[in-house]
This record gives sequence, structure tokens and C-alpha cells, in this order.
Amino acid sequence: MSEQSGSERARKTAEALEYLGGFGNEHSSEAVPGALPLGRNSPQRAPLGLYAEQLSGSAFTEPRSHNRRSWLYRIRPSAAHPPFTRVDNGALRTAPFTEAPADPNRLRWNPLPDPAPGTDFLAGLWTLGGNGDATQRAGMAIHLYAANASMDDRVFSDSDGELLIVPERGGLLLRTEFGLLAARPGEVALIPRGVRFRVELLDADARGYVCENYGQPFELPDLGPIGANGLAAARDFQAPVAAYEEPGLLDRPTEVVNKFCGNLWSATYDHSPLDVVAWHGTHVPYVYDLRRFNVLGSISYDHPDPSIFTVLTSPSDTPGLAGVDFVVFAPRWLVGEDTFRPPYFHRNVMSEYMGLIDGAYDAKAEGFVPGGGSLHNMMSAHGPDRETFDRASAAELKPQKIDDGLAFMFETRWPITATAQAAGADHLQRGYDDVWRGLQRHFRA
Repeated sequence: MSEQSGSERARKTAEALEYLGGFGNEHSSEAVPGALPLGRNSPQRAPLGLYAEQLSGSAFTEPRSHNRRSWLYRIRPSAAHPPFTRVDNGALRTAPFTEAPADPNRLRWNPLPDPAPGTDFLAGLWTLGGNGDATQRAGMAIHLYAANASMDDRVFSDSDGELLIVPERGGLLLRTEFGLLAARPGEVALIPRGVRFRVELLDADARGYVCENYGQPFELPDLGPIGANGLAAARDFQAPVAAYEEPGLLDRPTEVVNKFCGNLWSATYDHSPLDVVAWHGTHVPYVYDLRRFNVLGSISYDHPDPSIFTVLTSPSDTPGLAGVDFVVFAPRWLVGEDTFRPPYFHRNVMSEYMGLIDGAYDAKAEGFVPGGGSLHNMMSAHGPDRETFDRASAAELKPQKIDDGLAFMFETRWPITATAQAAGADHLQRGYDDVWRGLQRHFRA
């Protein structure tokens, strides 16, 4: 089958998908009526000759509100597989990041170069950097991906963390153990820790970003004084309905690649592990449309801190201090009186990686392009470039709609150490500091 016909088939599949709505819900779904047992999780004989299996995404004894687990009813148990063996990690790296020193300088990259023909999502992962220690379940990593082929006869799972996938170019069809998700630019998909999945392309190629979260699973942020509504609505998160591998693929040899403690391990099964016929639980993948984010802001003067744009947060052991926040700068109105409206000049104890999905970012006139990204580590001074400052300082202050860009940020409590490949990449922009040259002295005593 040609890659073009494969993409057309994937697009038709994506267009027909149905979902289960709600974040953190106790969902249940069955692809075959009667496959889901009622009244118990592990009956003596599971319905339809299936195997009952629990997938735990949190410790058994964590509080009910934080507990993540799902029961899967599958054609073969996950335990039925041969030994795994080490395979090459490619451009994938894992914390602790020690290849290069942590850099206090402001850094910015152009998009990844186009990959070689036949590069799928897994082969196209390229690690920019991160922090923490995957073996201690603390910290995060930032990856980019560039692919021009679907994953054929192999699936991937990450034992080190959950994967927040942010497409920038080209849509993805994600075939998971729980069912199918489609994620296009402007949407994000989350694959929980340990869940197996295969990525098929909806277009000729695909490019985007991935946040690998080693720590506590992402959750919706508390709203505090905002009240009961606003930001990302729980009902807009969509989980898949149960769907198992097509009959022709169920018994076909499949390579299963597992990321474990920073390394890739591979085993070839005599069947596909995407064979779950029914499931129920809370440890589930989902997709979310960033255009549904309910942006809040000032209607008097100044503008709130960017934390007001948080979509998801991974809490740490210190209340209010996130292991990683996922923040989106979605289309919005600016109406502040006597207010400098672009993001203000700033030094932050948190570290910020910004990416651009579409259009332009209102704090940078040029150089920050879709598929690229910037890293401002803790306490590094940053803010609007000279051209943006001059324009915003002289602008007529009337209601202004920001609707020509979609940017996001991974913000984390620890410094982000770049990998050696990122620190020396050809697409690293040399001279990024120049955007702040020419910010003249205007002081008048």
C-alpha cells in the first residue's frame, strides 16, 4: 500500500471517530456487546473468552481523586510476549541530562530539518532537553518529531512518563490499546504512561512537539477565585471508544518498542497488542482542541501572569509549584487601559520552553516560526523584541483581537538542560540575543 493511499485510509478512519467526553471520568467502553463484565472487575471467566488485566498509572493507595487505573479485557494478556532486547535510541534522550552543561543563555531553534524518507513518528523523535530523573519519576523532557511515514507493524509504549503530543504540521491517527484518537494541528493528544500505541499519518508528513512528563500525571489546574468555570473545560477532553486491531492484523507479527529508564527495548510479538475489546477506568488517552480553551484576561488595566493560560498541570510536592505546566496562548481580546499589551519583560524562577503551532507570536516580530521554539531558562531575562516594544508603546489603545497565532509553553520548576545535539544543532539560531539590541535609553530625570 502506498503512503498516499495509507494516509487517505487513515483520514477516512479519523473522520468517522466517536469519543467519550470528560477529563478524569470513570469511562467504560466495549467494542463488542457483552465484553465488559458487570458488577466485578476480574470474574472467574471473563466474558467472550477474554483476559482481564489491570493497568495501574498510580500507586494503589494514592487518594481516590488522584488514582489512575483501568481494567482491560483483551484477546491475549500483556504477559504473553518474548524477552525484550536493547535497540538503538536514535535521537531520543532521557533525564538526567548530562551531555552538556545547563545554559543560562536564551536559545532559539528553527524547525527540525525534513527527515529521511521512510521516517515514522518513533524514528523521528529528537530530544531537545529536559530536567529531573526519569528513574525517580520527576521532571520532564522536550522532544520534537518529524515524520513522513506511518508506523507499520510496530507499536510504542513509554514506561518513563506520559506523552503530551502537540502537532504543528500534519495530522496523526493514534491507534491505542483503548481505541483510536485523531490529533490535528491545533489539538493535543495525551498518551498515559505505559499505554501502547501506533501513529499513522493523516497527511504526507507530520511535525510537532512532545512533552514527556516523568512526574505526576497531568490534571486540570484548580481555578481558585476564578470560580467554577473557565480555562479548559473538562467536558471538552475526548477519550476513545473501545476498538481492537483489524482481523488481518491481530495475528500478524508486531514489533513492540518500550522506552524504559531512558533506553529503547524491542520485542517482536506473534500478535498485535492492540487487542483490547472492552475497558473501563481513569488511566486513558485523550485528545483536546486548544481552540476550545476559554481565555480569561483583564478588562481594566495590566494583564494577568501567563499562568492564567494553563491548560494542564503536573503538580509537585510543593503546592502551586508545578513539575510542568502546559500553557496555550490562544486567540483573545486585549482591552487593557494604559497597558503595555504584549507579554512584559520578565525574569522567572520557572524555566520556559515556547513553541509555535500557527501564525505569529505577539511578542516576537520575526524569527520565532511554526515548528521552532525558544528556551528561556530560570532567571534569564526575556520579553518583547525591540520592534514589538516600539510598536506597542506607540499603539492606539483600542480593543484589539489577537487571532493570527497559536503558541504554547512548557513551563517547569527546574532548569532545562539542552542535549548535545540541541546545543550544537545546525538549526539553532545564532545571534538570538540580537533581537533585544537597540532597546534604547528613554529615561528622563
